Amino acid sequence: MRTGLIAQKLGMTRVFTDEGNHVAVTVLHVDNCQVVAQRVQDKDGYTALQLGVGKAKVKNVPKPQRGHFAKAKLEPKAKLVEFRVSEDALIPVGAEITVDHFLAGQYVDVIGTSIGKGFAGGMKRHNFGGLRATHGVSVSHRSLGSTGQRQSPGKTFKNKKMAGHLGDARVTTQNLRIVSTDAERGLVLIQGAVPGSENGYVLIKDAVKRRAPDGLPFPAALRGDAAGAPAEVAGEEAAP
Repeated sequence: MRTGLIAQKLGMTRVFTDEGNHVAVTVLHVDNCQVVAQRVQDKDGYTALQLGVGKAKVKNVPKPQRGHFAKAKLEPKAKLVEFRVSEDALIPVGAEITVDHFLAGQYVDVIGTSIGKGFAGGMKRHNFGGLRATHGVSVSHRSLGSTGQRQSPGKTFKNKKMAGHLGDARVTTQNLRIVSTDAERGLVLIQGAVPGSENGYVLIKDAVKRRAPDGLPFPAALRGDAAGAPAEVAGEEAAP
């Protein structure tokens, strides 16, 4: 199981195929994604990689985190996330992962925080139909209607769909296709929409419900290192 990547959502645009059809894509930017720490089974009880992206001002970083970055000999990062990986997919601390970690045509899962929309009614939040427009309904056309029963059981059950806070929740969109990547500029173009607002951070991982394509870099595509090359390619280069 490989690690994922932390990216920043720039917005949406479109690209044209060879046939002249346009495809709506979301543009994600990966800014200097580096391994900050390792989590190993013997010491931490699980296996994972802690990745960081972006840059943060030192004065805005708490002292404990300053020591954490100093131990890794890295500049403070704006965003830190852990990815569970298999033991054979661990990467040395300080290594930088490029967007070539994913291949064009590959399917990925994208995790982000949905756009918060504040307090919303039942019709907007849960797609309720509302009450009738006439025949006795007065000033409550968009209300929920009944939320419970009479004396038995005499309460409203938990998880009843009602008005409340909408959005600002962790959302995972599965099976999104990668259209292309640009390693020099650190861009990933994904077909369709991904959760989150512009300039928000999202996580990109290999799709769990799709078979991985052949030739994926393992354990990762590292900048300036052949370790991220596909296994069969790395073997051919090492043979001579």
